Amino acid sequence: MKFVKDIQLGDPSQNHQNFIDVKLKLLCCRYWLLDLWDCHEMVFPFWRIYWNKNAGGQLIHQDNIFDMDPDYIYIIPPFTSFSTHYTKHKIYNEGIHVSGKHLNTNHNEIDYEDKFLIHFFAHFNLGVPFDNVYPGIIKIELTDYLRDRLAYLTMRLKIENSDFKLTFNLKLQAFIKEALTNIGPELWKAINIDERVLKVIRYIEVNIANKLSNTEMSSLINMAPNSFARLFKDEMNTTLHKFIQNRKIAKSCELFEHTNQSIEDISFNLGFSDRYHFSRVFKSATGLTPAAYKSGKYT
Repeated sequence: MKFVKDIQLGDPSQNHQNFIDVKLKLLCCRYWLLDLWDCHEMVFPFWRIYWNKNAGGQLIHQDNIFDMDPDYIYIIPPFTSFSTHYTKHKIYNEGIHVSGKHLNTNHNEIDYEDKFLIHFFAHFNLGVPFDNVYPGIIKIELTDYLRDRLAYLTMRLKIENSDFKLTFNLKLQAFIKEALTNIGPELWKAINIDERVLKVIRYIEVNIANKLSNTEMSSLINMAPNSFARLFKDEMNTTLHKFIQNRKIAKSCELFEHTNQSIEDISFNLGFSDRYHFSRVFKSATGLTPAAYKSGKYT
């Protein structure tokens, strides 16, 4: 057998192709029976997909109210402020209030449809720059493909809720990616941001544990600090300082989800002066204290 060296990557074509690198990172996926879903002005640094098998769920974003239809899924980009209700059991006018239980194979879903919201959700990130799109709530009609994937995912979640096999992971990723293809192009303006801003964003991601200044960032692309600050805000619709804080909070949420680090350790490792400073920034960004988020009492 002769080893071929002169064809780069085994591709005989001279036509150069450019692909967009989407780094999908799964954070959680659950299937619940909810009897209370009273959450007000929640903001999180990751994407969400919601689907309810029965009617009664409600999403609110600014002046828009979405009565959740079982024939649709709902996609919420990072840093979107929104509220949720289970209309049959609405009690609170503020705060985050959720109660329910995991669905398992002992539950006959038909028996619970009148008293519980049968609720599927997944949290995930897409990486730079796709976690910085415009906020909102996107309503996507279920196709036959998405229905088939949902049927598989919810069935498996009733059997296994923690240690997922490769097949489940691949099908969950396929479900999310297929759902995202139904979002209109206006949401994806982030892929056309200025190369100088993108270079700085990538630097921030790699050095998120450091204390990062406008002067340091602007020097990376040989711009004056004030000029770069204006460019960044024009491109990203937020200030550089606010963007860095949001990325640090996004990283802290990931650490809460996937490690046993304490709040003190996470605040120190992300460059905050102390736990109290971290807690103030975290609550400002998400509406929750780090302790409340760490406890997992939200969906």
